[in-house]
Amino acid sequence: MHSPFALIEVFDDPARGFKGNTSTVVWLEKEIDEASMQSIAADFNQPATTFLWKSEEDEPSDFRVRWFAPDAEIGLCGHGSLAAIVYLSTQRSVEGTTVLHFPEGQLEGQMQEDGSASITLDGIPVLSEDEIPETLEAGLGIAINAYYSTPNKNIVLVESEAALRDMKPDFARLRELAAFGYAVTAPGDEVDFVSRTLVPHVQQLEDPATGSSHAVLAPFWGKKLDKKRMRAHQLSKRGGKFTCELLEDDNVRLSGKFSILAEGKLKTE
Repeated sequence: MHSPFALIEVFDDPARGFKGNTSTVVWLEKEIDEASMQSIAADFNQPATTFLWKSEEDEPSDFRVRWFAPDAEIGLCGHGSLAAIVYLSTQRSVEGTTVLHFPEGQLEGQMQEDGSASITLDGIPVLSEDEIPETLEAGLGIAINAYYSTPNKNIVLVESEAALRDMKPDFARLRELAAFGYAVTAPGDEVDFVSRTLVPHVQQLEDPATGSSHAVLAPFWGKKLDKKRMRAHQLSKRGGKFTCELLEDDNVRLSGKFSILAEGKLKTE
């Protein structure tokens, strides 16, 4: 069986030189086993490989999705979700709001009139403000203003965009801590907030443009700034641009531009 795929770049902004984050989206006529998905993701070697298919019980707007990094499955992948919405719209002519069902829940997405794409997912709350770990400050190499635990990546608040941009993490030191990842963030000079996403326990170490981090950061900054709609930049080497909107029921809508980089067919059996 040959499965079509596309390599899609999302949360980019070519005018600013932002390349966003990439995901290979693979369309499956039927679900394949987990080991095969992991093997394909390792071969593509992208930050995420997104697998899409339909189940017999699905409505026309419903699709199944799983995401894999080269070394492990991803529980929730925001940029892979946006890439899935782009793929369904541009490659399979799916219109309107699409529901993506993944093992831990579901989210919605759609194309916007301005040519961008968006996903709507549950906002991720702050659980507590915690004491700043000395090892974390040493691992980041910059002063930390505050530290917050969340069910996803923990928030690290630092003083300025300049400090965040110049930060040179020591990932060996960060691996001494148990937290899976960190959304290191500061007020933006040109936008509402800026961030970098560090994941020291996995192969990638720093993620280029991270949807799940913005599901954490949008409610956090929305409360601090008393705003429902915010602009954000992720200051990775590739750079990412996000529009974040706080909706009812603690949902977050993340929107961004995209580019389709390549298309092809993959032998899956």
